[in-house]
Amino acid sequence: MTDNRRHRRDDRVREDPIHTPAGMSEPAAPTGRSADGADIASTDSSQVPSSRDDDTQPVFGEGRGGAAVETDDQIVRRLEDQLGEERERHLRLAAEYDNFRKRAVRERAELGDRSQATLVARLLDVLDDMERLTADGASASTEQLRHAVELVDRKLWKELQAAGLERIDPAGAPFDPTVHEAVSTLPPPAPELDHQVSATFQAGYRFKGTLVRPARVQVYSEQGHA
Repeated sequence: MTDNRRHRRDDRVREDPIHTPAGMSEPAAPTGRSADGADIASTDSSQVPSSRDDDTQPVFGEGRGGAAVETDDQIVRRLEDQLGEERERHLRLAAEYDNFRKRAVRERAELGDRSQATLVARLLDVLDDMERLTADGASASTEQLRHAVELVDRKLWKELQAAGLERIDPAGAPFDPTVHEAVSTLPPPAPELDHQVSATFQAGYRFKGTLVRPARVQVYSEQGHA
């Protein structure tokens, strides 16, 4: 008989899917009320204020991250200060350029003066010879004077050549209007001499590649002019 009761109890346990141990009650289902009987309000996450929403609210005078926001007056003052600095910088650069230009003009003039002084220094010895020749001219013979003049002439020409002077004497050369000046024409004795220089009336000079004076010449020309 005892075995029959044990079998019936086991059958009841298998039929009940939730078995509560002895001495413990089953948990009560939520009833929507608190222990004192008050209703428990359901919580809606969309109605709960978020700290993130508070952070995004605009704050007067501050930007994102707490940085100060410039007012219109502050922006105007800042731009005016920048404009003043740029104006001062422009004036300073203009003054520096003007000083540079004046210095360049002065240095170029000084360089020209030094070059002229160098040339004059080359001619001082020739000037001394001319003074001695003039002083001794009364007692010197014609031959002595002629010889002295030739010496002075050679010395003068030597110094001028050393300085960069070149003599232009185109007699017998083709006429070149860039360095020759035709003052008269002459019929050519032969056709092949047409437009050639027949004589040099006055030598021309070129100084360091720059034409100082064109040579004045007579030119053979069948047409009667150069």
